[in-house]
Amino acid sequence: MALECKELHFLFDRAGALVAYQEKEASWAGVLAFSSEDEARKFLRESGSEAHEIAALPTVDSSSIAALIRQVKTRAVRYLLLDLDYRSGRCIQVEFEGDGFGETRERQLVPPGTGERVQAR
Repeated sequence: MALECKELHFLFDRAGALVAYQEKEASWAGVLAFSSEDEARKFLRESGSEAHEIAALPTVDSSSIAALIRQVKTRAVRYLLLDLDYRSGRCIQVEFEGDGFGETRERQLVPPGTGERVQAR
């Protein structure tokens, strides 16, 4: 499955840190991203998240994507969780391969209400 969206919409907290999600007892976290602003706002509404900003990054901007991936990898973030549904835990996991996107697969996470949000500054 390929990453098929023109932009990724990321959530930022009040301090300007990217919002990531880590399942309980997991070693790694995934930065949250959404294929549209509407999907990001839906997640915010359903989760009651304290994230306050949504910023879009075009998927064709490979240098910005590479910089973002390099930055979050230092925070134990190893993949992107695309379009995470807060209620069901369904999403697409996009692995980081070097400083780009690699393999994608559908995932069924434990619903986010039972996981831990971490900051991926």
